[in-house]
Amino acid sequence: MAAKGTLIPIGGNEDKGIDTEEQYHLEYIQESILSRVVREAGGEKGKIVVIPTASSIPAEVSENYIHAFEKLGCSDLNIMDIRDRKQSEEPDNIQLIKEARCIMFSGGNQSKITKYIGGTPLHHVLLQRYRKDHLVIAGTSAGAMCMSKEMIAGGSSRESFIKGAVSMDNGLGFIPKLTIDSHFIRRGRFGRLAEAVAKYPKLIGIGLAEDTGLVIKKGKILEVIGSGMVILFDPRKLKHNNRAVLEEGTPMSLTNLKTHVLANGDRFNIKKGKVKVLPLEAPFLTS
Repeated sequence: MAAKGTLIPIGGNEDKGIDTEEQYHLEYIQESILSRVVREAGGEKGKIVVIPTASSIPAEVSENYIHAFEKLGCSDLNIMDIRDRKQSEEPDNIQLIKEARCIMFSGGNQSKITKYIGGTPLHHVLLQRYRKDHLVIAGTSAGAMCMSKEMIAGGSSRESFIKGAVSMDNGLGFIPKLTIDSHFIRRGRFGRLAEAVAKYPKLIGIGLAEDTGLVIKKGKILEVIGSGMVILFDPRKLKHNNRAVLEEGTPMSLTNLKTHVLANGDRFNIKKGKVKVLPLEAPFLTS
């Protein structure tokens, strides 16, 4: 049965005049993307829960999101900063998830999200609501990457297309047919996404540029939003994949790795592998 909820993974946006490690950035999303998040959640009156667990500066990140959502007219804003698995069992937190129209995961370190939330009662409620209700689950950077079942946990951007460029872990499993990477263009993460799909050739690899995201309906159709690009690796018809027989640090070879470069308004059907792009004469969409 198709999920009733909507996923909105976003590639992050660091262009704030700050040059620090990812987990210290004050991640927020351009207003056009956030406004789409609010619309998908039913409008500005919906209850929004921000989860800054991935961030090392949760207070600052939370303040950023509150300010951004308030600019869009939202008032029912809630912060759930989980730093211990016991907090994912607390009745008040679980009730908040049950009442929410939108969950927003911040950027930072995706492994913190899975460490403190994965496999807990709160995670189970999130999964159930995503499958059965019209819940919106959005996330930027780490908050996007944790959505998949096979989650990219880290790896080198400099070591391209070699075995060992990526490390994988269990994600939250909202969208099991994808694996997602963020900051994809700026950080040159082509190699580690290529290895991820070589390791799991039944999954589609999604590389999200900054200020770019996807709206995923019923776990089937991806729609690109934002100002950048989405790089899509479809490995389901690979003719050659030598990853399994290589030693760590050895260059890989993949053939017939189908690749799409998609932009605002373009769509992709996961099951059919079909792309629907905007006609050349169509106007640029902002959200």
